[in-house]
Amino acid sequence: MLDLGVRYLVKAKLKRDMSGPLLQAVDTGTLGRGSIAGDEYIYNINEARVDKQGVATWVETCFCDPPLAEERPYWEEYFDLVKVTDAHSRRNCRHENGVEPWACCNCDCTRKLEERLRGQGRSFLAQLRERSSSSA
Repeated sequence: MLDLGVRYLVKAKLKRDMSGPLLQAVDTGTLGRGSIAGDEYIYNINEARVDKQGVATWVETCFCDPPLAEERPYWEEYFDLVKVTDAHSRRNCRHENGVEPWACCNCDCTRKLEERLRGQGRSFLAQLRERSSSSA
């Protein structure tokens, strides 16, 4: 079986002067336009949390080999990717062990991890909007 890690914990830092363009892409729904990942970019940015150092963290579901091969150019337009790591134990993954192909799309592991992340830091998008409105 091809070794596809499908759930990643992404840590990224917003590039300088990209707050406005990122907010515009989110608000117009164009973030990730043209990607086979579709609305995942908007979902991920809505779920992202930011720590005191300004590092945003989110869970990315990706079936590419290498990881984020499809998504990377879209994210790197706005972010410097700091770290991309496996977000789960592959031996328990139904996709990885062949029990259920594409299981990571709506897996309870993703939900549990996202719930845990919601308790950390602040909403990245809310912070971005606050900064944007205070600088306007």
